[in-house]
Amino acid sequence: MSQTRDHLRIKSVKRETLSNQVIDQIIELLLSGQLKPGDKLPSEMELLDMFMVSRPVLREAISSLETIGIVRRKTREGTYFTNKIGSKPFKIMLSLSVGDIKAFIETRIAQELGLVTLAAEKITDEDLGRLKDNIEKMEAQVGSTIELDKEFHRIIAYSASNPIIEGIIDPLLSMIDQTQETIPPEDRDKSYTIEQHKEIYAALEKKDPIESYLCMYRHLDHARKRIFARHEAKKSFDLDQK
Repeated sequence: MSQTRDHLRIKSVKRETLSNQVIDQIIELLLSGQLKPGDKLPSEMELLDMFMVSRPVLREAISSLETIGIVRRKTREGTYFTNKIGSKPFKIMLSLSVGDIKAFIETRIAQELGLVTLAAEKITDEDLGRLKDNIEKMEAQVGSTIELDKEFHRIIAYSASNPIIEGIIDPLLSMIDQTQETIPPEDRDKSYTIEQHKEIYAALEKKDPIESYLCMYRHLDHARKRIFARHEAKKSFDLDQK
Protein backbone atom coordinates (compact mmCIF):
# COMPACT_ATOMS: atom_id res chain seq x y z
CA MET A 1 0.00 0.00 0.00
CA SER A 2 1.40 3.41 -0.92
CA GLN A 3 0.39 6.55 0.96
CA THR A 4 1.68 10.11 0.74
CA ARG A 5 2.46 12.11 3.85
CA ASP A 6 -0.81 14.03 3.46
CA HIS A 7 -2.69 10.92 4.58
CA LEU A 8 -0.66 10.45 7.76
CA ARG A 9 -1.22 12.30 11.02
CA ILE A 10 2.04 12.67 12.87
CA LYS A 11 3.73 15.12 15.21
CA SER A 12 6.72 17.12 14.05
CA VAL A 13 9.91 16.43 15.96
CA LYS A 14 12.09 19.13 17.47
CA ARG A 15 15.66 19.09 16.20
CA GLU A 16 17.23 18.55 19.62
CA THR A 17 15.30 15.32 20.30
CA LEU A 18 17.33 13.42 17.65
CA SER A 19 16.57 9.90 16.51
CA ASN A 20 14.78 8.36 19.51
CA GLN A 21 11.63 10.39 19.04
CA VAL A 22 11.72 9.71 15.31
CA ILE A 23 11.76 6.01 16.17
CA ASP A 24 8.78 6.50 18.50
CA GLN A 25 6.80 8.36 15.85
CA ILE A 26 7.50 5.78 13.14
CA ILE A 27 6.37 3.00 15.49
CA GLU A 28 3.29 5.10 16.28
CA LEU A 29 2.29 4.77 12.61
CA LEU A 30 1.88 1.04 13.32
CA LEU A 31 0.27 1.42 16.73
CA SER A 32 -2.30 3.91 15.44
CA GLY A 33 -3.19 1.70 12.49
CA GLN A 34 -2.29 4.36 9.92
CA LEU A 35 0.15 1.87 8.41
CA LYS A 36 0.15 -1.90 8.77
CA PRO A 37 2.79 -4.65 8.81
CA GLY A 38 4.18 -4.98 5.29
CA ASP A 39 3.27 -1.42 4.29
CA LYS A 40 5.83 0.88 2.70
CA LEU A 41 6.99 3.90 4.68
CA PRO A 42 6.88 7.34 3.05
CA SER A 43 10.00 8.29 1.10
CA GLU A 44 13.04 9.73 2.83
CA MET A 45 12.22 13.23 1.58
CA GLU A 46 8.65 12.95 2.85
CA LEU A 47 9.83 11.71 6.26
CA LEU A 48 12.38 14.53 6.49
CA ASP A 49 9.61 17.02 5.80
CA MET A 50 7.23 15.36 8.27
CA PHE A 51 9.70 15.13 11.15
CA MET A 52 11.67 18.29 10.38
CA VAL A 53 14.98 16.61 11.21
CA SER A 54 18.28 16.26 9.39
CA ARG A 55 19.03 13.37 7.04
CA PRO A 56 21.64 11.82 9.46
CA VAL A 57 19.08 11.81 12.29
CA LEU A 58 16.45 10.10 10.14
CA ARG A 59 18.89 7.53 8.78
CA GLU A 60 20.09 6.73 12.30
CA ALA A 61 16.48 6.10 13.36
CA ILE A 62 15.76 3.90 10.33
CA SER A 63 18.97 1.93 10.91
CA SER A 64 18.01 1.33 14.54
CA LEU A 65 14.55 0.11 13.51
CA GLU A 66 16.11 -2.18 10.92
CA THR A 67 18.54 -3.61 13.47
CA ILE A 68 15.74 -4.70 15.77
CA GLY A 69 13.63 -6.03 12.91
CA ILE A 70 10.85 -3.43 12.80
CA VAL A 71 11.57 -2.30 9.23
CA ARG A 72 13.46 -3.68 6.26
CA ARG A 73 14.99 -1.76 3.39
CA LYS A 74 14.71 -2.98 -0.21
CA THR A 75 17.21 -1.70 -2.74
CA ARG A 76 15.59 0.79 -5.11
CA GLU A 77 12.17 0.07 -3.61
CA GLY A 78 12.15 1.82 -0.25
CA THR A 79 11.62 0.96 3.40
CA TYR A 80 8.84 -1.35 4.61
CA PHE A 81 7.46 -2.42 7.96
CA THR A 82 8.19 -6.11 8.45
CA ASN A 83 5.28 -8.56 8.29
CA LYS A 84 6.34 -10.34 11.45
CA ILE A 85 8.34 -8.88 14.31
CA GLY A 86 10.95 -11.40 15.47
CA SER A 87 12.66 -11.86 18.81
CA LYS A 88 15.14 -8.99 18.63
CA PRO A 89 13.10 -6.23 20.35
CA PHE A 90 12.30 -8.48 23.30
CA LYS A 91 15.86 -9.80 23.40
CA ILE A 92 17.24 -6.29 23.61
CA MET A 93 14.82 -5.41 26.41
CA LEU A 94 15.91 -8.49 28.35
CA SER A 95 19.57 -7.66 27.78
CA LEU A 96 19.05 -4.27 29.37
CA SER A 97 17.89 -6.06 32.53
CA VAL A 98 20.83 -8.44 32.84
CA GLY A 99 21.46 -9.31 36.47
CA ASP A 100 17.86 -8.97 37.65
CA ILE A 101 17.33 -12.69 38.21
CA LYS A 102 14.06 -12.21 40.09
CA ALA A 103 12.57 -10.26 37.18
CA PHE A 104 13.64 -12.94 34.69
CA ILE A 105 12.13 -15.76 36.72
CA GLU A 106 8.87 -13.91 37.34
CA THR A 107 8.59 -13.06 33.63
CA ARG A 108 9.16 -16.69 32.70
CA ILE A 109 6.50 -17.89 35.14
CA ALA A 110 3.98 -15.31 33.91
CA GLN A 111 4.61 -16.28 30.27
CA GLU A 112 4.77 -20.04 30.61
CA LEU A 113 1.72 -20.47 32.82
CA GLY A 114 -0.35 -18.76 30.16
CA LEU A 115 1.39 -20.67 27.39
CA VAL A 116 0.76 -24.10 28.85
CA THR A 117 -2.98 -23.45 29.15
CA LEU A 118 -3.11 -22.39 25.49
CA ALA A 119 -1.02 -25.41 24.55
CA ALA A 120 -3.50 -27.70 26.31
CA GLU A 121 -6.17 -26.42 23.91
CA LYS A 122 -4.09 -26.41 20.73
CA ILE A 123 -1.36 -29.04 21.05
CA THR A 124 -1.20 -31.58 18.22
CA ASP A 125 -0.34 -35.27 18.28
CA GLU A 126 2.91 -34.35 16.53
CA ASP A 127 3.83 -31.91 19.29
CA LEU A 128 2.98 -34.50 21.93
CA GLY A 129 5.23 -36.96 20.14
CA ARG A 130 8.08 -34.44 20.20
CA LEU A 131 7.57 -33.90 23.93
CA LYS A 132 7.64 -37.64 24.55
CA ASP A 133 10.85 -38.01 22.53
CA ASN A 134 12.36 -35.13 24.46
CA ILE A 135 11.62 -36.79 27.81
CA GLU A 136 13.13 -40.07 26.61
CA LYS A 137 16.28 -38.27 25.46
CA MET A 138 16.55 -36.53 28.83
CA GLU A 139 16.28 -39.87 30.62
CA ALA A 140 19.09 -41.28 28.49
CA GLN A 141 21.27 -38.17 28.59
CA VAL A 142 24.60 -38.38 30.38
CA GLY A 143 25.72 -34.97 31.62
CA SER A 144 23.93 -31.64 31.33
CA THR A 145 20.27 -31.69 30.26
CA ILE A 146 19.87 -27.90 30.09
CA GLU A 147 19.41 -27.85 26.29
CA LEU A 148 16.85 -30.65 26.41
CA ASP A 149 15.02 -28.88 29.23
CA LYS A 150 14.90 -25.68 27.19
CA GLU A 151 13.64 -27.58 24.14
CA PHE A 152 10.83 -29.15 26.21
CA HIS A 153 9.55 -25.70 27.13
CA ARG A 154 10.04 -24.37 23.60
CA ILE A 155 7.91 -27.17 22.12
CA ILE A 156 5.09 -26.27 24.50
CA ALA A 157 5.41 -22.56 23.70
CA TYR A 158 5.36 -23.07 19.94
CA SER A 159 2.41 -25.46 20.17
CA ALA A 160 0.35 -22.46 21.30
CA SER A 161 0.60 -21.31 17.64
CA ASN A 162 0.94 -17.61 18.38
CA PRO A 163 3.50 -15.55 16.38
CA ILE A 164 3.86 -12.91 19.11
CA ILE A 165 4.70 -15.55 21.70
CA GLU A 166 7.27 -17.10 19.36
CA GLY A 167 9.14 -13.78 19.30
CA ILE A 168 9.25 -13.69 23.10
CA ILE A 169 9.93 -17.22 24.27
CA ASP A 170 13.33 -17.94 22.66
CA PRO A 171 15.22 -14.96 24.13
CA LEU A 172 13.49 -15.52 27.46
CA LEU A 173 14.52 -19.18 27.61
CA SER A 174 18.06 -18.27 26.57
CA MET A 175 18.35 -15.76 29.40
CA ILE A 176 16.96 -18.30 31.86
CA ASP A 177 19.66 -20.70 30.68
CA GLN A 178 22.24 -18.35 32.10
CA THR A 179 20.63 -18.52 35.54
CA GLN A 180 20.30 -22.31 35.46
CA GLU A 181 23.99 -22.64 34.66
CA THR A 182 24.78 -21.02 38.01
CA ILE A 183 23.40 -24.15 39.74
CA PRO A 184 26.22 -26.70 40.16
CA PRO A 185 25.53 -30.23 38.83
CA GLU A 186 25.40 -31.69 42.34
CA ASP A 187 22.48 -29.38 43.20
CA ARG A 188 20.41 -30.44 40.18
CA ASP A 189 17.83 -33.19 40.48
CA LYS A 190 17.47 -34.70 37.01
CA SER A 191 15.06 -37.42 38.07
CA TYR A 192 12.71 -34.93 39.73
CA THR A 193 12.80 -32.65 36.68
CA ILE A 194 11.91 -35.60 34.43
CA GLU A 195 9.09 -36.58 36.77
CA GLN A 196 7.67 -33.06 36.55
CA HIS A 197 8.02 -33.03 32.76
CA LYS A 198 6.07 -36.29 32.60
CA GLU A 199 3.29 -34.78 34.72
CA ILE A 200 3.09 -31.77 32.39
CA TYR A 201 3.04 -34.09 29.38
CA ALA A 202 0.23 -36.19 30.85
CA ALA A 203 -1.88 -33.10 31.52
CA LEU A 204 -1.32 -31.81 27.97
CA GLU A 205 -2.14 -35.21 26.52
CA LYS A 206 -5.50 -35.03 28.32
CA LYS A 207 -5.88 -31.48 26.95
CA ASP A 208 -6.66 -30.28 30.46
CA PRO A 209 -5.63 -26.60 30.79
CA ILE A 210 -6.16 -26.43 34.57
CA GLU A 211 -4.07 -29.50 35.35
CA SER A 212 -1.46 -28.35 32.85
CA TYR A 213 -1.30 -24.99 34.62
CA LEU A 214 -0.88 -26.58 38.05
CA CYS A 215 1.82 -29.00 36.85
CA MET A 216 3.76 -26.23 35.14
CA TYR A 217 3.49 -24.01 38.22
CA ARG A 218 4.93 -26.73 40.46
CA HIS A 219 7.76 -27.25 38.00
CA LEU A 220 8.65 -23.57 37.62
CA ASP A 221 8.26 -22.86 41.34
CA HIS A 222 10.70 -25.67 42.12
CA ALA A 223 13.22 -24.20 39.64
CA ARG A 224 12.68 -20.71 41.05
CA LYS A 225 13.44 -21.83 44.62
CA ARG A 226 16.64 -23.61 43.55
CA ILE A 227 17.89 -20.62 41.54
CA PHE A 228 17.03 -18.13 44.27
CA ALA A 229 18.72 -20.29 46.93
CA ARG A 230 21.89 -20.52 44.85
CA HIS A 231 21.79 -16.80 44.09
CA GLU A 232 21.40 -15.86 47.75
CA ALA A 233 24.20 -18.23 48.74
CA LYS A 234 26.51 -16.60 46.18
CA LYS A 235 25.61 -13.12 47.42
CA SER A 236 26.42 -14.13 50.99
CA PHE A 237 29.73 -15.64 49.89
CA ASP A 238 30.66 -12.52 47.95
CA LEU A 239 29.87 -10.32 50.97
CA ASP A 240 32.00 -12.53 53.22
CA GLN A 241 34.94 -12.11 50.87
CA LYS A 242 34.82 -8.31 51.05
